[in-house]
Amino acid sequence: QVTLVESGGGSVQAGGSLRLSCQASGVGLITSCMGWFRQAPGKEREGVAAVYLGGGSTTYADSVKGRFTLSQDYVKNILFLQLNSLKPEDTAMYYCAAVPYGYNTCANEPLIVSAYEHWGQGTQVTVSS
Repeated sequence: QVTLVESGGGSVQAGGSLRLSCQASGVGLITSCMGWFRQAPGKEREGVAAVYLGGGSTTYADSVKGRFTLSQDYVKNILFLQLNSLKPEDTAMYYCAAVPYGYNTCANEPLIVSAYEHWGQGTQVTVSS
């Protein structure tokens, strides 16, 4: 059974930073396409970043390039998303998602919501101006 648990959200002022964590169980970080998504009130869920740690590429949405960074702890099976230079428009619920053995997903549709099979419950990020 795949379980994804996000943490690390909070309220910060514009320009601040947060580090989100995704504790994964039942799925290997190295063999999965792992993604972060977000959904603001009244808006559709959108892809933020995705990575295939088994040797594929990392993809970031244009809106977060240069500000957000993925990293991982292989021992603890945790995927991190570092959020820097936060803006009010980054305010959203952030979700971790996974596709086991998802090399093709990360290669072809890394930020597509419908491509992901497993989702966490989300962690809220609120950025005030």
